[in-house]
Amino acid sequence: MRRTPVYIVCSPRPAVGKTLIARALTEFLVLQRGAVTAFDINLREPSLLNYLPGVTETALISDTFGQMALMDRLIVNDGVPKVIDLGFHAFDDYFKLIAEIGFMKEADRRGVDPIVLFIPDRDRASSVAWTMLRETFPNAAIVPVENEHVLWGPLPREFARVRPFKVAALPAFLKSIIGRLNFSFSHYLRTNKDQSSELHQWVRTNYTRFRELELNLILHKLG
Repeated sequence: MRRTPVYIVCSPRPAVGKTLIARALTEFLVLQRGAVTAFDINLREPSLLNYLPGVTETALISDTFGQMALMDRLIVNDGVPKVIDLGFHAFDDYFKLIAEIGFMKEADRRGVDPIVLFIPDRDRASSVAWTMLRETFPNAAIVPVENEHVLWGPLPREFARVRPFKVAALPAFLKSIIGRLNFSFSHYLRTNKDQSSELHQWVRTNYTRFRELELNLILHKLG
């Protein structure tokens, strides 16, 4: 049976483009697979639910009932990819939870592949969180996201040994366009005829990289 990916888009820091990347990934998966279930775990940030209410549910991990309800949905190999937009306020609690319940090992046993997309900035908190993830989940797929809006120049040395997922910076006027609640990346690709435009190339490049990421993880799993 085909394995089911669970993407955890996260950062211990605010304002690093986390929800933007979760949006683009969710739309890519809808376009590629026809279905996706997204979970929004945000307290005070722009949330995925605001942008993609048709495929996104609010999730809570502040009590046992909410934790069980979420994990029961994530551990199922149903062929429907999952995306978690994990707010920075919930970062520590979420990864403490999945470490305590052995989620990573159980997911692998059940045919579910968790993939952590970690978005750092140059604050020390990013380095500490990255080290914690690598030590706590040594066999997990943990991919740093090099968002050029946040990181200029070479990646911090802690991330140098891992191939990053790169997201190019956009001019301010294009950022304002994609920041609108009714903007859809996939709809833009389908309807915009100027394939040479900067925004068209940005969306297409990110979709291609999402596909390459998925293929590389599959090949790694097979290897």
